[in-house]
Amino acid sequence: MKAKEETSIKLFEEKLVRTVWNKNEEEWYFSIVDVVAALTDSENPRRYWSDLKIKLAKEGSQLYEEIVQLKLPSADGKKYSTDVATTRQIFRLIQSIPSPKAEPFKQWLATVAKERLDQLQDPELSIEQAMADYKRLGYSDNWINQRLKSIEIRKDLTDEWKRHGLKEGVQFSSLTDIIYQTWSGKTSKEYKKFKGLKKESLRDNMTNKELVINMLAELSTKEISEVSDPQTMSDHKDIAFRGGNVAKEARLKLEAETGKEVVSRLNAKTVLSIEESKR
Repeated sequence: MKAKEETSIKLFEEKLVRTVWNKNEEEWYFSIVDVVAALTDSENPRRYWSDLKIKLAKEGSQLYEEIVQLKLPSADGKKYSTDVATTRQIFRLIQSIPSPKAEPFKQWLATVAKERLDQLQDPELSIEQAMADYKRLGYSDNWINQRLKSIEIRKDLTDEWKRHGLKEGVQFSSLTDIIYQTWSGKTSKEYKKFKGLKKESLRDNMTNKELVINMLAELSTKEISEVSDPQTMSDHKDIAFRGGNVAKEARLKLEAETGKEVVSRLNAKTVLSIEESKR
């Protein structure tokens, strides 16, 4: 696997699980033998995995075909090629391993899988954590302050949605897409693709102009919701469109006055490179 990799060790109920973070793929890889050891308490997890591989191969399992090897540290301090699997693959593998620990392990796995992205790409867990994470990524204080203000406005909006009983996930994503598409002409997925992003936070990769217009869209949506008291998801969608439209009008007015488009292909890495070249 030709990619930048970072090896680390995680703990599940005092069991060591060797992991590798693949920066290019933005994906965790887990040592399968360690996962087997954590789930089964087998005295010989390598043998257990060897037997399971044979069983999967005979069954023609696609999972068996997807398994790759990475060099991981062993007890003797040396690195050896070891079977590893992604988070998605491990979830599928667990189905073939009868274990009372399956459910808690799935929860642990999900937490670890999103840990890196939460902390490095979308650090909204807390203001202090966000400050530290943004600093580590090399952003300036001015850049950080702007993003933290946008996070505050976003939280005000999601709190308003929660107050009306909306659920995080599909409903939040649907309304967010309406807001984005109304003011920018792109859904969040289309916007990310336009900027050359994968799993990175779209908000963190907006220019100052984009961020300000998006903040206006989310603030407007929240304010309109407060005075409209929506009762149905259809009502919320209408309000998201109205809030996004307030920002769209501001975007069009700014573009008309300056002759410059607001929606930009620039992303955080590009901006940082430009700033560093000026120093």
